Amino acid sequence: MRILHTSDWHIGRTFHGNSTMDALTEVLGALTEQVRRNDVDVVIVAGDVFDSATPSAAAYTLLGDALVSLHETGARVIVTSGNHDSAARLGFQARLLRDGIHVLTDPLAVGVPVTVSDTDGPVHFFGIPYLEPAIVRQHWPEGDSSGRQLRTQAQTMAHAMELVRGGMAAHAGRAVAIAHCFAAGVDATAGLEREVRQGGLDVVPLSVFDGPDYVALGHIHGRQQLSERVRYAGAPLHYSFGEQHKPRGSWLVELDAEGLATVEWLELPVPRRLVTLTGTLAEILSAESVAEHADDWVCAIYTDAVPQAEPMRRLREAYPHCAMVQHQPETVAGSEDTSYVQRLRAAVTDADRIEAFLEHVRAGQGATAAEQALIRSVLDDRVRAEALV
Repeated sequence: MRILHTSDWHIGRTFHGNSTMDALTEVLGALTEQVRRNDVDVVIVAGDVFDSATPSAAAYTLLGDALVSLHETGARVIVTSGNHDSAARLGFQARLLRDGIHVLTDPLAVGVPVTVSDTDGPVHFFGIPYLEPAIVRQHWPEGDSSGRQLRTQAQTMAHAMELVRGGMAAHAGRAVAIAHCFAAGVDATAGLEREVRQGGLDVVPLSVFDGPDYVALGHIHGRQQLSERVRYAGAPLHYSFGEQHKPRGSWLVELDAEGLATVEWLELPVPRRLVTLTGTLAEILSAESVAEHADDWVCAIYTDAVPQAEPMRRLREAYPHCAMVQHQPETVAGSEDTSYVQRLRAAVTDADRIEAFLEHVRAGQGATAAEQALIRSVLDDRVRAEALV
């Protein structure tokens, strides 16, 4: 059986104010052609199908067209929800979809597989939608295997995988798990993937995914391999300049009668390259640089000692697709202010940003234990409110 593992389409996301719909349509068309050319049996989309909990009509149209095109290749399609998706909105159309397209958003169905058979027998696909502990713990009041209430992503994912292994025991054959989470050993793109951790405690250990023949993960936008059978495919488009050097594509997974046989990376086209240009504004606007990068998405970091007049206007006259400009002089007065700016740029979670701000305005004094608890509570409330939209 051949399986294509993709994730994090983020339909509707903009790139520095620019629509990505046409570019994503082009890339998903190329992905569909790969499915047809490689005789793929099952396509997995591991969460974050949409970029927003309230997708536009155009986003629904793009998703519908993509799913129909994939289905017309003869492949089955299995989609799960991610932390950007509204599980209710993504899942409402599940019953309306044609046979062979499965949208899995119900946490109570984690242990119930979608079964697809080949000449070697059945393969059971267990879809785990994004599980926000504050919302789904009501479904499992008994807690985890130790009786602890589910409070972290790590605990919740561990419990879900226990349900998957229970489903595997009840359904003989090969198994594939699909999940959307932050697993141990991966590198996030700073400021890009919406944080789903509470500090470091919500990193899901690799051992949690023991059991299935293959685990298709979503959430991290860059291709990553945690083990031979546990992988992230990443997003099909570049959604940040921080991703510009990361390849775009998907994993082609082949199962034989014994389980995992081979895994191959399939590159996807990049509709428009991303490049970061650093130097004085005059150097960035040089004829040589413009000739090489005029058609690229450009992030310009100019290093002149003082701010230059109308840098974005001047840059866009040379680079029509200049999306971002930053002034970073090579020598900066005020080391304390620089340290604060650098720490904000390095912050991964909202809690990190709040801590950096408190230390800045309170002469190095961060949040007390009581304040940290209050901050976590407020951030949890925000997550719950967004998820219920």
